[in-house]
Amino acid sequence: MKAILCTRFGAPDDLELADLPDPVAGPGEAVIKVEAAALNFFDLLLIAGKYQFKPEFPFSPGAEFAGVVESLGAGVSTFALDDRVAGYIRWGAARERVAVAADRLVKVPAGLGMERASGVGVTYGTSYYALKDRAGLRPGETLVVLGASGGVGLAAVEIGKLLGARVIACASSDEKLAFARQHGADETVNYAESDLREALKRLGGNHGVDVIYDPVGGPEAEKALRAMAWEGRYLVIGFAAGEIPKFPLNLLLLKSCDVRGVFWGAWIDREPAAHRANTADLLRWCAEGRLTAHVQASYPLEETATALKAIAERKVMGKLVVRP
Repeated sequence: MKAILCTRFGAPDDLELADLPDPVAGPGEAVIKVEAAALNFFDLLLIAGKYQFKPEFPFSPGAEFAGVVESLGAGVSTFALDDRVAGYIRWGAARERVAVAADRLVKVPAGLGMERASGVGVTYGTSYYALKDRAGLRPGETLVVLGASGGVGLAAVEIGKLLGARVIACASSDEKLAFARQHGADETVNYAESDLREALKRLGGNHGVDVIYDPVGGPEAEKALRAMAWEGRYLVIGFAAGEIPKFPLNLLLLKSCDVRGVFWGAWIDREPAAHRANTADLLRWCAEGRLTAHVQASYPLEETATALKAIAERKVMGKLVVRP
């Protein structure tokens, strides 16, 4: 089978296209013929050796995928041959076939295409876990989404609206904000042209903003926190800006607000049944048209490096996928 391999830490152009033996399903596993594998920003960190996980060489990027069950190992009774499934495996999906523990898979509903299904796991999974399980977002609350046109940001905008929130999308260009509005944002803030704190204080009014979803970090984080409502919740998703902010603790005291970490990757290991239930919700909503699971572009497997470079250059609004 064909596979994209990282044989040494480096840049996208250091990746190699190689032939590998087909995998064999072990006990409790299924072999999936991959029809689409979605890429994420953290794939760049992974192949550069800058991510919290460092796989043994060689490995493939691509944490999430959708495909068809091709064979089953001993003890697997929840799936059948030719079932359409989606899954998340941290890395290894940028190849033609993968062997996966069956309890990591969720069936893809009829009517949902494989490209869209492949990109639901990380971005929508993170955002749903953040907003439902960590923030307890309630209908009528105000949700601020930083980096709102990126993968997780766009997912947070859509899920926030689905959960009944008023959504304020924040990004660095009017083009990105227009894209966020197309996906349900009620208000927008261009923090490259206006002061984020003042804009959020104006839009939040005397009450303030209830939940802040931050996958960016950097200098805008404290500005957003200063617009927080009493007993608000600040969700720490990641640090795409490259800078980890340090909050003055007196702000948390004065607002009786919380800063809550969102480590989706660890949560799915600790609570796999809850993760599968969340993923089933998301796939169903995508099939029903309630979530877009927007895919900006699809690339052949051999052009994985080109797709990753587009992510590195912040050119992506939504998801990029590769097709073996």
